[in-house]
Order: sequence, then C-alpha cells, then structure tokens
Amino acid sequence: MSTTAEPGPDGVSPRQVTVPLPDGPRLAVRVTDGPLRPFLLVHGLASNARLWDGVARRLAAAGHAVAAVDLRGHGRSEAPPGGYDTDTCADDLAGLADALGFTGGRAPVVAGQSWGGGVVLSLAARRGGVAAVACVDGGWSRPSQRFATFEDCWAALAPPDFEGRRYADLRARIERAHPDWPAEAVAGTLENLRELPGSGVTNRLARGHHRAILLSMYRGDPRAWYPLVRVPVLLCPAAAADGRDGAPDPDGRSARRRTGVAEALAGLPDARVSWYAGADHDLHAQHPGRLAADLLALAADAEPDADLEAPGR
Repeated sequence: MSTTAEPGPDGVSPRQVTVPLPDGPRLAVRVTDGPLRPFLLVHGLASNARLWDGVARRLAAAGHAVAAVDLRGHGRSEAPPGGYDTDTCADDLAGLADALGFTGGRAPVVAGQSWGGGVVLSLAARRGGVAAVACVDGGWSRPSQRFATFEDCWAALAPPDFEGRRYADLRARIERAHPDWPAEAVAGTLENLRELPGSGVTNRLARGHHRAILLSMYRGDPRAWYPLVRVPVLLCPAAAADGRDGAPDPDGRSARRRTGVAEALAGLPDARVSWYAGADHDLHAQHPGRLAADLLALAADAEPDADLEAPGR
C-alpha cells in the first residue's frame, strides 16, 4: 500500500495517510493502529472524517485499529469527475479495506453517519467483508418518500451558497449553534469548508457532486439491502426512544424517522436500536463517548462468530 503519512504525536492520535485505490481515487484516511478488530468510520454527505475524531480516539484507546475516511470528493480526498453515488462509494470502501488489510479475521466493524449509513449498508449487502454495521442517524432514509420529484428534493436540500460569507463568521455561528459540542467537533465541522484567500469560504464538496449523491439517494431504496446484510447491525437514531420527543413535527420528519427505523428493524436479519434522545443529527460529534461505547458493544457482538463473507461467497 502506497501512502503518505504525518505521524500522530502519541499512540492514540491518528496519522493522516493517503491511500490510492487501484480502480478509484486517492482517499485521505485518518488511521490509528491497534491489535483489536478494526473500525472503518464513514461520514455523511458533504461532511468529512474529522467529525469522527472523538469517537475514533476512544475506540483506539480501547485497543482497536481505526480508520476514518474522507469519501471521494470530500475532505482531503481526491475528487474524480464521476462516481458520486452510494454504491460506487461503497465499492471505494471495499478497496480501502483491502488496502488497509482489513480483511478475513481483521474484517472491520463499519459505521456510517447519515448518507454514510447507506454507504456502509450497501457495502455489507453487495460486497460483504465486514464484521458488523452501525447506522448513525441514517441508512434508512428515503428522500423520495418526502419529495414528489427530485427537483423538489434539490430545491430543499441543496447546499448553502457561502458567497460573501467569512470563515471566521461561520466558525462563530457553528460554536453558537452547538454550545454542547466538544471543541474537536467544531473543528471537524469547519473541515467541511475551505477558507479562501481574503477569508472567504466555499464547500469542499463540489456542488455538482453533491447533487449527484443526492440524486443517488433519491433513486435508491435501502429496504432492498436489508435482507442481504448477514452481520449484526446497530441503528442509532437521533430521537426519543418512543419516537415522541414532545416537539412539534410539522414536516413529518420524526414520523418518517420512526417509520424508517421500524422498516430497518423488520428487514434486517440481526438488528437492534439505540435511541439518542434529543441528539443532533451529527450525534457522533455531539456524543462521542456514548457512541464509542455503543460501537464497542457492537464489536463484542461480532466476536467470534460473525459471518465475514458476502452472501453467496
């Protein structure tokens, strides 16, 4: 494996590496070595690996190898002209796992947040080679359930235009919006942006690539993956345990989340749920300690008899 590395200052801090995939882009990965089963951590749409820093540090402290990846076009990874769909990004993960040696008895526990939850489910269903799956407030979403057309979906969910905005102002806004987030989570969120000369700012993920991923989500249906996933799955939705947090639900978001989680629990052969009452969508950034504990329990569930192969292999 050819990489470039900036070693971390201690045994728990990650080193930044670049992994060239044989049939794909060069991916930026934050890696920590460890003797126990690896974790492969996957961010959501227009996000980046740094949002996993708090979780990754705790998993590494428990002795696990950890790799948090910037998917193609995101963060510090290469941005090829195409391939911005859920299944292609899942194929990138399969290549990355091979390059890192996360295979066989070292098959990883894969965790994906938001759209990343769909990416890791696609990986588990279509490619196999994983020990367990965690879907962190995502993986069950179906935008077509909410929007009649994709153009309606894009109009509502297109990324913001930061023309005329200043990087320092956005930093202050993020800090005000999330006063309970650790400092490393705020720093990770800022990695979604690129500071321009003169203190302007732009998204790291190109707008056209964002649109292509969202179209893939709109056209996809995760329910087709569920029966093909033959390893333990943990669902971590950001809502009250009974699905009723007392807040108004004018656009039906909470109802759709409850429906999606119920469908996943019914369709996945081996699944359980850990509700995060009142949590933000980026609950991996907000609650790294609790999520790390849930992931460590999931890893324990995967030992020693997890089916590490894809169906039919």
